[in-house]
Amino acid sequence: MALHLLKLCVGAESVEDQRDWIERRLAMAVAAAQTPEQIHTTRMVPKRAAELVDGGSLYWVIKGNIQARQRLLEIRPFTDADGISRCHLVLEPVLHETSWAPRRPFQGWRYLDPKDAPPDLAASGADGEDLPPELKRELAGLGLL
Repeated sequence: MALHLLKLCVGAESVEDQRDWIERRLAMAVAAAQTPEQIHTTRMVPKRAAELVDGGSLYWVIKGNIQARQRLLEIRPFTDADGISRCHLVLEPVLHETSWAPRRPFQGWRYLDPKDAPPDLAASGADGEDLPPELKRELAGLGLL
């Protein structure tokens, strides 16, 4: 059974910001003759890695709401140059927008049970799909989305 991760998307103001960042990083990798894959580095290695790569996704919290997800393809533990254990989360470079779900700030990542994961917008048929991000954020803050 698939399991998901939940992570704060620091620095992004919107899903569009995150999508642009992904595209820029992939273009930089291609320009540097590197493998164009999206990798997110974390300090802790998930102990439930097998469940995560069995159809799991990384759900991004942007500005206090889960707004998007990316499928987890692989988890690669490694030791950096300073001898610190770290982990590369290899992600599908496609950002799937989800229904918004409020989340308080937290450090690191958290496991997210599939039953608690918000549905993708395309699958949910949710109203407000075409609203501007600012309005969606305000409506979500009021509990209306």
